[in-house]
Amino acid sequence: MTVHPEGWRKSSRSSKTSCVEVGRIGDGAAVRDTKDRGLGYFTADRQQWQAFLDAVKSDRFE
Repeated sequence: MTVHPEGWRKSSRSSKTSCVEVGRIGDGAAVRDTKDRGLGYFTADRQQWQAFLDAVKSDRFE
């Protein structure tokens, strides 16, 4: 059985050249390129997604 993400939302931090969308998939998240949705998406489970969000909020990617 194939599960598809639902509730896609464009990031509020997207710009004209860098756009991503996040959707729900199971208890995790799916991420795709807004400008080329046909490329597919990658997924993260709940713990992975929370670790990513925590890293972004603490500026570990700056």
